[in-house]
Amino acid sequence: MNRLLLLALVVLLASACMKDELPVPAHTPGAGRISEVCMGAAYQDQLWMDIATGTVVSTNLKTAWDLAFESTPEGWHVFVNGSRLMTAWNRGAIDITQPMDTSGNFAGRHIDAPSGVMDSTAFGDWRGTNNVYIVDLGYTPLGEWLGMRKIRFNGVDATSFTFDLAQLDGSGLVQITVPKDPTREFTCYHLTDGVVNVEPPATAWDLVFTQYTHQFYEPFLPYIVSGVLTSKHTRVAVLRGATFGTLSLADTAQFPFSDHRDAIGYLWKTYSFETSSYTIDDELSYIIQDGEGYFHKLRFLDFYSEQGQVGCPRFEVEPL
Repeated sequence: MNRLLLLALVVLLASACMKDELPVPAHTPGAGRISEVCMGAAYQDQLWMDIATGTVVSTNLKTAWDLAFESTPEGWHVFVNGSRLMTAWNRGAIDITQPMDTSGNFAGRHIDAPSGVMDSTAFGDWRGTNNVYIVDLGYTPLGEWLGMRKIRFNGVDATSFTFDLAQLDGSGLVQITVPKDPTREFTCYHLTDGVVNVEPPATAWDLVFTQYTHQFYEPFLPYIVSGVLTSKHTRVAVLRGATFGTLSLADTAQFPFSDHRDAIGYLWKTYSFETSSYTIDDELSYIIQDGEGYFHKLRFLDFYSEQGQVGCPRFEVEPL
């Protein structure tokens, strides 16, 4: 009887200790997988990947969309296409139909924070302001400028956004309704083609290999970089100096995880102006928790394909 009471007490204490821990899905570790994806000779492609399978679930030209609208019923944020160096100026509650001089406004432009933090977008909180924004549409992969438009957001509800769009001189004013796609984190929109299915369904992807706009501060300059962004459901721990081969599931408790979209980012490679080439920082490894809760370790091996094409990240992934 004493032994049974002691056993019951041990089980009770163990349950009390574990009740606040997050459950980890059952997952059998496997051998590492080496993958390679190519963004194209002009970095023109965005490639969306499911890390568990190594499958590129969708690919699109980075010119395929202009704006991304938050798709949740309560969502109201709007993002610009950072892969093209798009920016926006807030000109206040002015008449959208009047011609507008953009000289001297360069310093006032804003980008979306590459971290994906919602309170750091180029448009900011536009609700109830009647503000007009000048939007620089950025550049094609060949460096061709795509011009400017004026935008005024009118409203948002659980199912759609509405906004006004005009040319810079105020002509061609139209009102546009964008229905939210609840299966995706963001509904992508092209100012000419309308709603476009660019971002895959929210549960289908974890990483996107793409160019994006990073804000440098010395000098203060928004600049296009090439790297990896993550979905809203993905968390990343960055490890420097760790031995990749010995990283295990137990290590997930030792390192802080970030839900910033640029947690992997672009700094896993370095460009040399002397050799005009990229080298990989082999001190960096990453532990990634995907949208299903599974953990994976990742390290980059190269930024060139076996044929020598730049813009082709090669990396090793192993489930933990």
